Amino acid sequence: MVNEQDFRKISQRLVAMEKAMVEFQKSITAIPALSPVNDGEGEWDRAIYIKQFLQDQGVTDIVEINAPDPDAKQGVRPNLIARIKGHSDEKTIWLMAHMDVVPEGDLKLWETNPWEAVVKDGKIFGRGVEDNQQGLTSSVFTLLAFLKEGIRPAYDLAVILVADEETGSDYGLGYIMEHHAELFRKSDLIIVPDAGEPDSTMIEVAEKSIAWFRFRTLGKQCHGSLPEQGINAFYAASHLVTRLHALYEIFDAENPVFAPPISTFEATRKEANVPNINTIPGEDVFYMDCRLLPQYTIEALFAEVRRICDTVEEDFSVKIEFETRQLAPAAPPTPNDAEVVEKLARGIKNVYRVNARPMGIGGGTVAAVFRRHGLEAAVWSTLADTCHQPNEFCVIDYMVNDARVFAHVCLQQ
Repeated sequence: MVNEQDFRKISQRLVAMEKAMVEFQKSITAIPALSPVNDGEGEWDRAIYIKQFLQDQGVTDIVEINAPDPDAKQGVRPNLIARIKGHSDEKTIWLMAHMDVVPEGDLKLWETNPWEAVVKDGKIFGRGVEDNQQGLTSSVFTLLAFLKEGIRPAYDLAVILVADEETGSDYGLGYIMEHHAELFRKSDLIIVPDAGEPDSTMIEVAEKSIAWFRFRTLGKQCHGSLPEQGINAFYAASHLVTRLHALYEIFDAENPVFAPPISTFEATRKEANVPNINTIPGEDVFYMDCRLLPQYTIEALFAEVRRICDTVEEDFSVKIEFETRQLAPAAPPTPNDAEVVEKLARGIKNVYRVNARPMGIGGGTVAAVFRRHGLEAAVWSTLADTCHQPNEFCVIDYMVNDARVFAHVCLQQ
């Protein structure tokens, strides 16, 4: 049950806040929040800006949880929680987004400066504007709309903005759950606006296992004109790349709950080997991104990867080492009939006039961290799906209307 008058007021306030949302996006885009792993300083500057912004808007209940990281600015990775009281404190409605972004990639592919948000054609262009600044902005302004209108949500409302989502969450939600798990209760409603479809219909309740592999092939370096004196590590590694593609045939099950409905195994990053053309490399390194349907085990994947590596070692007289750069076994799914899923579906129906359905995805979100701790979390937003791409953009209407959906959920008794 929702008080329609209250929802109308909050909704109108959010629509009126559109310009402020855009300006907020511009401000945080200009403060890159890159992990030290990605040659950045972390989220410190962005977190300080957001914290001051919230205080200037009248938010008084703000908690900062700093995860120690000697490689980051100020030696910490900050996480912020902003809270307002609801009519009842028997549960908390959590809106969770992440502050960090990925690097800009090849600047030649950008039509604008990725760190200077540009508004055109109803969109905001810039690195991070969709992943995850759209969800971050929608969440922050949902809280502000209630505060400005003087309307209380049905339950306490908390916005949690975390660090380190893009590189593993060890300094973000992982750290919070390890040291402050008491913040969350099984009765809480947890919404993570970090995945979605342009038609608003996907409520993510399950994720695949994630394994990022680093492969190092060792041969023997020699002159390019005397290949018989060496062992070409690049050549052997290239065969390894193609043979690993057979993982698609080995783990070939389909699950229509997921999009795509299969496990995926893709070679991605390639490190430089030798600096000159006339040297045969004795070492070659590449990376692979694997997303495994939950019905398969990580152990089974490791065994098949090792077996394939062994065949290349035997055929080319090389040594192949591999290790994981990220490993996240699939978490238990959120039930399709969980309270948070059903309330989200009602809010989506009210705002977007579509019937949303529970689904699974291949991409990893921090919702998996909640699920591993027995907490039911739903991932939802309306996205153009330009995340991690050059010329990434956020559709302004999606940003505003998603906030209206969150507001509707917050008003449901």
